[in-house]
Amino acid sequence: MPSYTPPIRDLQFVLHDVLKLSHSDLPGHDDLAPDFTEAVLEAAGKLASEVLAPLNLPGDQQGCRLENGIVRTPDGFAAAFEQVKEGGWTSLDCDPDYGGQGMPYVMGVATGEIFVSANMAFNMYQGLTHGAYSAIHAHGTDAQKQTYLPKMVSCDWTGTMNLTEPHCGTDLGLLRTKAEPQDDGSYLITGQKIFISAGDHDMAENVIHLVLAKAPGGGAGTKGISLFIVPKFLVTEDGTLGDRNGVSVGALEHKMGIHANATCVMNYDGARGWLLGDLHKGMRAMFTMMNEARIGVGLQGYAGAVPAYQNALAYAKDRLQGRAVTGAANPQGAADPLIVHPDIRRSLLDQKSFLEGARALALWGAHLVDRGNLRGDADAEGLISLMTPVVKGFLTDKGFEATVLAQQVLGGHGYVEEWGMSQFVRDARITMIYEGANGVQALDLVGRKLALDGGKHVMAFFEMIKTFCREEAGNDAIRADFIEPLKAASKDLQAASMFFMERGMKNPNDALSGSYDFMHLFGHVTLGYMWARMAVAAQAALDAGTADPAFHKTKLITGRYYMKRQLPMTATHLARIQSGAATVMELEAEAF
Repeated sequence: MPSYTPPIRDLQFVLHDVLKLSHSDLPGHDDLAPDFTEAVLEAAGKLASEVLAPLNLPGDQQGCRLENGIVRTPDGFAAAFEQVKEGGWTSLDCDPDYGGQGMPYVMGVATGEIFVSANMAFNMYQGLTHGAYSAIHAHGTDAQKQTYLPKMVSCDWTGTMNLTEPHCGTDLGLLRTKAEPQDDGSYLITGQKIFISAGDHDMAENVIHLVLAKAPGGGAGTKGISLFIVPKFLVTEDGTLGDRNGVSVGALEHKMGIHANATCVMNYDGARGWLLGDLHKGMRAMFTMMNEARIGVGLQGYAGAVPAYQNALAYAKDRLQGRAVTGAANPQGAADPLIVHPDIRRSLLDQKSFLEGARALALWGAHLVDRGNLRGDADAEGLISLMTPVVKGFLTDKGFEATVLAQQVLGGHGYVEEWGMSQFVRDARITMIYEGANGVQALDLVGRKLALDGGKHVMAFFEMIKTFCREEAGNDAIRADFIEPLKAASKDLQAASMFFMERGMKNPNDALSGSYDFMHLFGHVTLGYMWARMAVAAQAALDAGTADPAFHKTKLITGRYYMKRQLPMTATHLARIQSGAATVMELEAEAF
């Protein structure tokens, strides 16, 4: 069975050496001293490694099952869920007015990485609840907040998001679920939703569904969509549970991965629901949940690859195979360990350099969210809006790639289920699909986010990189290996943006055919920026006489690998973008 060790030191490095959380001007951040955050992360790590990780493989093997209309989760899940609730982990960054602990979102992301790495399918039950909580918190009436949020913060009640229908996924304008208004102000919801993660289970008293449906008078397309709160059990005026609502599980999906999370077909047969937000403005309310979910999926993308890398590394150090070409590294043994071979080291460094850069990106993104929420910083809000499709799309693409690389290190054993590497690959694959498939993320980035507010936010991103490079121009220790490569990569990104501006209006296909490459180009530049910032922090620690020089030297070596072996991919992506749409669109559909 694979093991998992929470990367506390790496998380602390980003939180304090790079982001300098406790020195931030944001409310509540002066409480985030290194000793405090370390204690929080250590406690989360203990729960994750001792309780959640041991359930990951058996949960995958057993899966969920539907018995007489009731979804049963794998053995041990309910007891583990109680431990998560009792520890207060579901309330970490929630509003104290509703029972939350009020910590910054960045702490929720830091602990979230640990829980996802330990058991991704399990963590989805509380993760989706947090998204539903956020939507109600942002758009609900005072009565709705008082009714639902305290129970959702504690996860006594869990939450879902219901968008997709059998005939429509991304194109929500085609949805058919209906909402009929009633005299008491409620609506009767009728229709079917599919692919509903955590749609039902046996670990909570109630499930609060957020359901997109069309109410009369809304018109065609997405303009006619509203969002409704539809509880599994109706809630009485005194807050207790009443009758079962008209919502049921029609089936459980049989999936490639995340077997321990109940992915449900949900049938709504005149289920009673209540409008959340404004009538016919449901997409605005749902996007509060979806944007949070997309950042969360980006987190899943890299966090799920962390234990895959850890187990591949352990195997590479232990497995004896062949001899080093420069001479025996283990002369007393029959062969040398795999890690002496350059190609194995390439694979491990591809994983390591990506994962550590991705961690920095996720935490930096969470810090931007905090700046928007706690300071009303419109620039931070605009920047994270721009970056959301990059966080979701790039981190999940590369995260899946990292799990495949990890599996490959184990050779044949990586293909055998008992070693657990196959599960990491299978679980990671969904992250590239749900919450908006990555091709859609790329289209969103190029088609909407670049032009948002007149291109203000992408220009601010370029200026941020330019300012950073200028400030570090005199840092001789890192200039050649980090600053100069970052400047070159940023120029590639600017050239791609200019190509879209010059050609996109005349021929939109020129932009759209390059959108996926642009998302990856943007992702590499952002990770290059993260590595340059980490290099500055690591070098500063070494110059100051750190007590752990090996850790900081390793950061610099790993960062140099990324800058030399991965960041040059920006030139390839730029060349593909600048080739335009001709080669993509030339072949007639009948000729495929």
